[in-house]
Amino acid sequence: MAYTRGNLAVKEKASEQRVSQQRYKETTKVVTRRSSIPGREKLLYMATLLVCIIVGGALMWRYAHIYDLNRQAQAAASEIKKNEKTIADLEVEKERLNNLVIENARKLGYVEAADKDVIYVPRSTSRASDTDAGKSSDSAE
Repeated sequence: MAYTRGNLAVKEKASEQRVSQQRYKETTKVVTRRSSIPGREKLLYMATLLVCIIVGGALMWRYAHIYDLNRQAQAAASEIKKNEKTIADLEVEKERLNNLVIENARKLGYVEAADKDVIYVPRSTSRASDTDAGKSSDSAE
């Protein structure tokens, strides 16, 4: 017995009747049509998308600029450290050479000058002769 939608009083159809009456099979196909978006709404969506792309591009450009500045700062800091190390090495070399000059001078027989022993050396010989000539003429008067 068929049980259809809660009703037991439905008469069962004979299977023979179904076969004889069933010459074609009805099929239904559900077709859904998508409604198109109005033009103004499309423009609104496009404008929103364009604004989002512009804002995203501006943010990415800004982050790229900040990244570049940080990279330059790190490069400058590493260059400063390298130069400071070079300066320290050169100062040590300078002290070593100063000590070497003093040692070589002592080996050659030079003596350090005392505070009282100041020697004046003229810059050029022609100037020294000019000043000597000027002094003799002044003393003659």
